[in-house]
Amino acid sequence: MNIFGYIDPSVMTYAIQAGAGIVIAVGAFVGLYFRKAKKKVGKKLGIDENKNKEVESDEIEVKKKKEEKKK
Repeated sequence: MNIFGYIDPSVMTYAIQAGAGIVIAVGAFVGLYFRKAKKKVGKKLGIDENKNKEVESDEIEVKKKKEEKKK
């Protein structure tokens, strides 16, 4: 039994886009739950991920310029 068929280029483009979308969605799902699992394991083991990080203060200092003397 021989079956001959034609696959339209637009169908292949759609299939590639659908495949890429699935790969991106799976990657986002795995990344999200990996971070959650890492955070839970860190809490159970008492590991602080911010231990050696430097944190800058959020204070903003505004200095006014001295007014020039008028002649």
